Amino acid sequence: MPYKEQKVERLFYSIGEVADMFKVNTSLIRFWEKEFDIIKPQKNKKGNRLFTPKDVENFHLIYHLVKEKGMTLKGAQKKLKENREDTINNFEVVSKLKDIRELLVSVLDNLED
Repeated sequence: MPYKEQKVERLFYSIGEVADMFKVNTSLIRFWEKEFDIIKPQKNKKGNRLFTPKDVENFHLIYHLVKEKGMTLKGAQKKLKENREDTINNFEVVSKLKDIRELLVSVLDNLED
């Protein structure tokens, strides 16, 4: 039976890694952590924040609402509290559409070459 490589999901991400994912400063990550109760990092003995994949998913939602849709923090907090499922579904649709667009642009670029 041939070896099949599986994608390994990390259990924790440092604050620097999370900031790099979103191309933002670590101070913004700390600020959002305080403002949004859905972000609950664990801390190690040194006090460093350890973010789970679920925290990263929540950062994606917050980033989408605040940075991409231009919502205020209060508006994003309200949206996540009152209508979380619709927010997740909307985010997933937008993400899939972005992926499709990237694929189509890539195909177009290859056709032009």
